[in-house]
Formats: sequence, structure tokens, C-alpha cells
Amino acid sequence: MRKYVLMAAALFVASLNLRPAINSIAPLLESIRNELGMSASTASLLTSIPVLCMGLFSPAAAALSRKWGIERVLGWSLIMIGLGTILRFAAQNTIILLFTAFIAGIGIAAAGPLLSGFIKRHFPNRVPTMIAVYTVALTLGAALGSGLTAPLQSGFHSWRSALGIWAVIAFAAVPIWWIFVMRHAKGGESQPADGTTFKLPWANGKSWMLTLSFGCMAMLFYSFTAWLPQIVQGMGYSKAYAATALTVFVVVQIPVSLVLPMLLKKVPSRRLWLIVEGSLELIGLLLLAFSAAPWIAALFIGLGAGGLFPLNLLLPLDATEHPHEAAAWSAMTQSVGYIIGASGPLILGWIHDATNSFAYAVLSLVIINVVMMAVQFGATASKRAGKSVSLKPQGDH
Repeated sequence: MRKYVLMAAALFVASLNLRPAINSIAPLLESIRNELGMSASTASLLTSIPVLCMGLFSPAAAALSRKWGIERVLGWSLIMIGLGTILRFAAQNTIILLFTAFIAGIGIAAAGPLLSGFIKRHFPNRVPTMIAVYTVALTLGAALGSGLTAPLQSGFHSWRSALGIWAVIAFAAVPIWWIFVMRHAKGGESQPADGTTFKLPWANGKSWMLTLSFGCMAMLFYSFTAWLPQIVQGMGYSKAYAATALTVFVVVQIPVSLVLPMLLKKVPSRRLWLIVEGSLELIGLLLLAFSAAPWIAALFIGLGAGGLFPLNLLLPLDATEHPHEAAAWSAMTQSVGYIIGASGPLILGWIHDATNSFAYAVLSLVIINVVMMAVQFGATASKRAGKSVSLKPQGDH
């Protein structure tokens, strides 16, 4: 029992590192742009590069884990996140700062999918509980990065120090991971006992619908992460108010992550909850479009985002029968989906550069949100009555 408690603690600390390197950028983006002379589209790369890495390098991380073991690769990924983050103390120009985003992004790309595999491997009878630990820690890390970075800049009188200090969490996680996890580490991943292998379902239409759903969700999420403070400041609010709006967007996702499994037990329809969560995001976007109370808009957007992420993770599991088939579908939806998601901050940056306003950028997010809801409605059409997985009784999807 003690072993599982220690490993759960290591899982929590490791998961904390998946978002601060990304979320700490947005509150300081204006200061960074002013000092380094970055355009909006170039600045958006600071968020887009790690997300793009999550799309490009996740399959490679899975391959490395089969050779070296999940635990060992996760340990190295934490070191990569720490290195990419600490280099920000020395980010004297745009190239160096973008390079730090790339290094941290590789570490995040490796850790994200492998932590799910780590849970399945070491907590096979506690998956729902450990998924909640993982999700809450990930969201808490995002909230800390969003909420504390601006005060850290004021305290250090430096945006570089405010960004680089987040390396402390990664370098603290490394010895914890080594002591609590590596002693139980195994070798490479074993193959399925029956010798079956599953390829990524490139030719399957349903898998592409799930991929597009994940991609639209990621486009919206990372667009909010990168540009919400600047959108709010463009409405005439202070930098502190804008940072608070971003913190509201992130923090409200924590209780949603905890409550959603209970809601799925009572009402198991995937389609219903996807439409509910998408509608909440749409309400928030419309409030932004009409310049109404940004923190209320951020609240609605966060309520939607907090449910859309875990729901999109579950959709490939609903569509497949075999665990390895589910892994292949999940790899495709996340790999391509994150690449699609990386375009979100870039598109908003280009629109802002072209119009010198966020009005059309918010309108583009409204359109993406509506497209996402339409795709999800089609993607959740039941193919087999009563098929379901995880946290719920039988029902439609």
C-alpha cells in the first residue's frame, strides 16, 4: 500500500510540470513582446511550439518507452522540461526564448501520453482515481503558471526570472520520481500476448472525426491559454484584471474534472455532455464578442474546457474493443489533434497583426466552437447499441 501512495505522489508531482512552461507565457506576453520587439504571430509561437511538439513527438515517446520503459523515459522528460524552463533565465533574444519552448515542449510531449500508460501499468484497479489525480495536478499546474507568474514578475522585476523559476517544480520532481518510482521500474513494454498489433487508423472515417474533434478542442484551449489576457486588455481592462480572467479560466477546470466522472455515471451519454460543455464555451465566447464581463466569460469558457478535454480522451476508448486498438486510436487523435491545436494561437496572432484588433479573432473562435460541436454530434452517433467504457453504465455516446 505504501508503494502505491508514494507512486501516486510521484504521479501528482510529475503531472504538475505539464503546463507551467506553457501557461506562464500568456500573463507576460505583452512585456515580452515590448522588450524583444516580437510581432503577435511570432509571440504566439511560444505557446504553439510546445503544443506542436506534443503532436510530433508523442509517437516517438511511445516507441522509446517500449525500448527503455515508461518510467525511465518519464524521468528524462522531467529533466527536459526543467532544462527548457531554466534556460529562460538567459533568454536575451527571441531565438533563445523560442528554443526554450522547443526543449520544454519535447519533455511535455513525452510525459503527457506516457503518464496515462504509467497509470494503466501501475494502477490497473485504480484507473479512475489516478486519472483524477493526473487531471487535477495538470490543471493545478496550469493554474499556478497562469496565476502566479505576473506576481513573480513584480517580485523579481524580471519576466525572465518569472518564467525560469518554474524549473524548480521539474527539478524537484526528478529526485521524487527516482526515489518513489524508478526502484519499481521495469524494462521495455511487452507485446500483446496473442501477437496482435494495431496500426494507427488512418483510413477510418470515424477516427478522423474524433481527431477533428480533439483538434478543434485543442485549438480553442490553447488559443485561450495564449491570448485571453491580451483579448481582455484589448477591451480596456488592466493587466491584473486580465491575468485574473486567465486564472479563473484555468482554476474552474479543476472542480469540473472531479465532478464529470460522477455526472457520467448518472447520465452516460457522451453526446449530451459534449454539447453541454461546448455550449458553455460558446456562451463565454459570445460574452467576449459583446465585451461583457470578461471574468464571467472566462468562467463559462473554463467550465466548457474542463469537461471537453477528458471527454475527448474517452471517445477513442468508446469506439474500440481492444486495449491496444484503443491506444492506436488515441495516439492518432492526440498526435494529429495537437498539431491542429497548435495552429490556434498562430491564427489568432495573424488575425491580430492583420487587423490590429482581437474582434475578428474572437469571431474565428466562435466559428471553430460551432464546427467542433457539429463534428462531435456526428462523431458520437452510436454504431453499436449499449457499447460503453469507463465510469458509466450502458448508454448512448
